[in-house]
Amino acid sequence: MNVIVSLAAVIVLILLAIVGVGAIGLDYLFGVVIPYAAFLLFVVGFIYRIFSWAKSPVPYRITTTCGQQKTLSWIKSSKLENPHTTLGVIGRMALEILFFRSLFRNTKTEILPGPKVVYGSNKWLWLGGLAFHWSFLIIVIRHLRFFIEPVPYFITMIEHLDGFFQVGLPMIMLTDAVILTALTFLILRRFGPKLRYISLPADYFPLLLIISIAITGVLMRYFTKTDIVGIKELALGLATFSPVVPEGIGLTFFVHIFLVSVLLIYFPLSKLMHLGGVFLTPTRNLANNNRMKRHVNPWDYPVDVHTYEEYEDEFRDVMKAAGLPLEKES
Repeated sequence: MNVIVSLAAVIVLILLAIVGVGAIGLDYLFGVVIPYAAFLLFVVGFIYRIFSWAKSPVPYRITTTCGQQKTLSWIKSSKLENPHTTLGVIGRMALEILFFRSLFRNTKTEILPGPKVVYGSNKWLWLGGLAFHWSFLIIVIRHLRFFIEPVPYFITMIEHLDGFFQVGLPMIMLTDAVILTALTFLILRRFGPKLRYISLPADYFPLLLIISIAITGVLMRYFTKTDIVGIKELALGLATFSPVVPEGIGLTFFVHIFLVSVLLIYFPLSKLMHLGGVFLTPTRNLANNNRMKRHVNPWDYPVDVHTYEEYEDEFRDVMKAAGLPLEKES
């Protein structure tokens, strides 16, 4: 039911764009007004979520690591698993953000007859997630050529590397095939009995929305007639705040840009905000120096304490008469 609801929502969004542009002729609304509003809401929402997380106090170092901590000089510590320096934290964050290191080490658990608990490798999830995120990033970078003139060399180089095999005409991009394959895997794995039980519409909707964006992009590039010059003119107009909607761009483009706009609006409200949240994760971005530096809660309510030294001074005679050991004799 959850996947059906999410699929229905995506279909309704596609129909809105088709009817709005194809039947009513609201080209300017779907090509200019909605993208501007979506980008503004994305930026404001993203900044708001980041600031709300950044204001959360973290007085202690939260250590959830699996490596040896820095203790004595003759014990080898794990500089990436359990870093005690800023450089080590940067290395751990880089491995996590660029290569999903914790997901690579993730295991799946099954209960076999007996009962017997068995732990197994779960590398397919790591590979699917890595393929999706990297291909999505490359596609976003490639699309910058529509908003910049002249196109920077590094964007042209990435585009040429993406189409390295030069299969067909127009040139087939590897990331187009990779992202569709990865998205298909990520959504099909949720049809398993365990994941299906805990999956919500919020888990299916962004995957189906991004699949729809990818499919409409593939349709424009390889199957339907699309005015690339007109799209470039519209994109440059949006970037320079002088938008003009040329004639004959094609209905598929308006569906594509409307779905992208919905994704931008939905992004700050959803789990997709892990894009920014990963940088603020205290279990990852803090050095584990608890044994090197004392961390005191800065907002602890001040209370009067009775130290052992004060206790011994108060009851020294009684303790001495009872034969109890004393740290100070007088």
